[in-house]
Amino acid sequence: MFSAFERMVAMRYLRARRQEGFISVIAWFSLLGIALGVATLIIVMSVMNGFRAELLTRILGVNGHLNVYAAQTHDMTDYDARARKVAGVAGVLDVVPMIEGQVMVTANERAAGALVRGIRQQDLKNRGIISSNILNGSLEQFAGTDTIAVGYRFARNFGVGVGHKVTLISPQGQTTVLGTVPRMKSYRIVAIFDVGMHEYDSSFVFMPLEAAQLYFKMPEAVSYLDVVIDRPDDARQEAVKVSAELGPDSRVIDWQRTNSSFFNAIQVERNVMFLILTLIIVVAAFNIISGLIMLVKDKGRDIAILRTMGATRGMVMRIFFLSGASVGVIGTFAGFVLGLAFAKNIEAIRQVLQGLTGTELFSAEIYFLSQLPAVVDPQEVVLVVLMGIGLSLLATLYPSWRAARLDPVEALRYE
Repeated sequence: MFSAFERMVAMRYLRARRQEGFISVIAWFSLLGIALGVATLIIVMSVMNGFRAELLTRILGVNGHLNVYAAQTHDMTDYDARARKVAGVAGVLDVVPMIEGQVMVTANERAAGALVRGIRQQDLKNRGIISSNILNGSLEQFAGTDTIAVGYRFARNFGVGVGHKVTLISPQGQTTVLGTVPRMKSYRIVAIFDVGMHEYDSSFVFMPLEAAQLYFKMPEAVSYLDVVIDRPDDARQEAVKVSAELGPDSRVIDWQRTNSSFFNAIQVERNVMFLILTLIIVVAAFNIISGLIMLVKDKGRDIAILRTMGATRGMVMRIFFLSGASVGVIGTFAGFVLGLAFAKNIEAIRQVLQGLTGTELFSAEIYFLSQLPAVVDPQEVVLVVLMGIGLSLLATLYPSWRAARLDPVEALRYE
């Protein structure tokens, strides 16, 4: 497509002489701008993908994909019979009866709110994200009416460990002749887990189902059924099937409805960041245009000589097109390598930067996760690379066309 002569001249124009050094500087800044734009897009898109993947894994690891509630009452008394019906629906992997309630936790003169979930010992063991991330203690002791399992941030905040006791205070108090008295009971910590999500590690308390029924005064009843299915992305379709099986006395809510605002916010932020960061590449493309226009003006005499020696307009256009395209392609490739390297080692880079600056760059309390995630999507990387190359090639068209249209007689006259 390009002759050896055209490639030689194009590369020579990129290596400007001393008096043309400003043009070379513009070319270098254009290359650097495209490299940074491509790298930044790859890094940001990878981090946003990592956020979504990690949050999805942890949310669906601790919670089920479907929640089944009684349609008319707060409590579900025939939960075992309903669980058997749900378990018989195609695509359902597990059904867990669960009690959920808000409490106030006190220990070592500290107090904070927490969410208690009553669950059977075997069902908690089947939750891999909990059972495989036990830091201290064991779920084998998760039984009886006075044991609980808590997250490691919970234990750290209250200064407690395995074997220590904390007091739970329920807002649903007991009615006495003196009025309503808050319900209080001490529980012994038998296991400490770390699922890597701040909300769960700091405020979730798991309690044996029988103990939760006793504490929340729900004998022979649960709050809802937690359902795990084999295709989480098809949760809405599976919810329709489960609802049809149970009838009108039950209502089914899928995880996509429960967390829709959360994941929609991530998607919107991701799209906005993509558009904003694309402007970096656009600005770099304008630098290519300005640099080539200045190069064409500076090389007017050279172009006129080439034309008088027999060079066609197409040859001149290809020379300047190759000069600009080289900047864009090299910059895009450099950004591609830099972006992938940064995304693959982003957590290690964060730790180094935190050590150098002495500040916390990724707070788990704000971002929910304890580590900075990054998941590289090959399709997105290809899209970013193609966009960088495409904008660079478009930026070279007008200056190249202008160089090809230059009149050699006029160019030599004004020299």
